[in-house]
Amino acid sequence: MLVLVAPGQGAQTPGFLTPWLELPGAADRLGAWSDAIGLDLAHYGTQADADAIRDTAVAQPLLVAAGILSAAALGDIAPGAVAGHSVGEITAAAYAGVLDDTAALTLVRKRGLAMAEAAAITETGMSALLGGDPEVSVAHLEKLGLTPANMNGAGQIVAAGTMEQLAALNEDKPEGVRKVVPLKVAGAFHTHHMGPAVDKLAGAAKELVPGDPKVTYVSNKDGHTVATGAEVLERLVGQVANPVRWDLCMETFKELGVTALIEACPGGTLTGLAKRALPGVKTLALKTPDDLDAARELIAEHA
Repeated sequence: MLVLVAPGQGAQTPGFLTPWLELPGAADRLGAWSDAIGLDLAHYGTQADADAIRDTAVAQPLLVAAGILSAAALGDIAPGAVAGHSVGEITAAAYAGVLDDTAALTLVRKRGLAMAEAAAITETGMSALLGGDPEVSVAHLEKLGLTPANMNGAGQIVAAGTMEQLAALNEDKPEGVRKVVPLKVAGAFHTHHMGPAVDKLAGAAKELVPGDPKVTYVSNKDGHTVATGAEVLERLVGQVANPVRWDLCMETFKELGVTALIEACPGGTLTGLAKRALPGVKTLALKTPDDLDAARELIAEHA
C-alpha cells in the first residue's frame, strides 16, 4: 500500500524548482498559477535567494505548487492514502481531489499572507528537538512557555514560541535531548500566535466548494482519516493554530498497512522520519526529476 505525502515549510531551498520546469507543460502550469494568485512562482522557485523564499507568504504557495507539479509528473497514480505536513495538507487536499489545483494555490496564498501578518505581531520562531523522551520534553517546553507545535515522531519534536523562549530552550534543553536546531521559518506556526490567521483563512475557505476525498485522506490534526471535503477544509483552517501530529499520521499509515511512501518535491524531511518510525517501509523522496523513474517503479510494486 502506497502513501503519497507532501512536506511542510522549511523544506524549500534556492533554485529547487529549476529542473522541474524543464518537464513538458510544467512552466505553463506554473505560469497560470502565478497569474491566478499574483505571485511569480517561477522566479521564487528558480532565482530567489534563501531569505526571499523563507518569507511565509512566498514559501507556502511555492511548496504547494512544487508538490502538485512533482506528483503530476508521476502520471495517473492511485495511492492508498495521502497526507501532508502543515501546509503540505493543502497539497494533499489537491491530490485527493478535495480542491482543484487553482483553488489549492488560491487558498495557500491567502494562508501564507495571513500567517505572515500574524507572525509580524510578535517576533517568534521554531526549533527542532532531536532525541529525548516526548513526555519529558513536552513538560519541559510547557515550563518554558513554549508549544510543542509539531509532534513528528521518530524522536523529533518542534517547539514554537517567542525568540526569548527559544533562547531559554537553547540554554536549558530537556533531559535526553541531543540537539536543538533553529528552523528556517518566520514565525511560531501551529500555536496561539497564529490565532489572527485562523479567522482570515476561515473567510477564504467559505469561498471554496470542496469535493469529498477520492482516496484516503489522513489529517495531521490527530491522524484520523477524513471522509468529507467539508471536514477537510474545516481542519485546514483550524490546523494553522493547532499542533501538527505527524506521529499519529504515521501510526495511521501503519494501521492502513503501508508498504511504501513517496514524498513529493521538495522531499527529504518526511521520508527521513518514516525511515526511523516505519521500519520495513520503502521510502522515496522526489528531489529532482531524476527520481521519477525510481518512483514509478515503486508505484508499480505498491500502488
